[in-house]
Amino acid sequence: MKNKPNMTTILILLIIGLLAGFSSGMVGIGGGIIIVPALVFFLGLTQHQAQGVSIGMLLLPVGFLAAINYYKAGNLDFTKSLIIGASFVVGAYLGSKVSLSIDGAIMKRIFGVIIFLISLKLIFGK
Repeated sequence: MKNKPNMTTILILLIIGLLAGFSSGMVGIGGGIIIVPALVFFLGLTQHQAQGVSIGMLLLPVGFLAAINYYKAGNLDFTKSLIIGASFVVGAYLGSKVSLSIDGAIMKRIFGVIIFLISLKLIFGK
């Protein structure tokens, strides 16, 4: 996906970004649940390409404005955020190494199973 995107692709990317940003700001989700499946389904990226784009997107200050709103409302714990953020860096590095060593078709199934299990827990859990 290193070729220059056309206007349709740019529009799809903008819509995906807006939906993911809204979801992230609203309920704390975005990258894995919105962006990755949308890139695979709408733009035909492989599972690994979609995961790479999603991780690359995180390099920007994605949640900065949302974090300000949560901070102003007294709902942002910087200590917890920094601890998770620091361990996220290590986990993302290790996770990317493992993911890239797994065949793309198998990785797509693993991703689907994880989302499915999480959705069951959210729907039927207490």
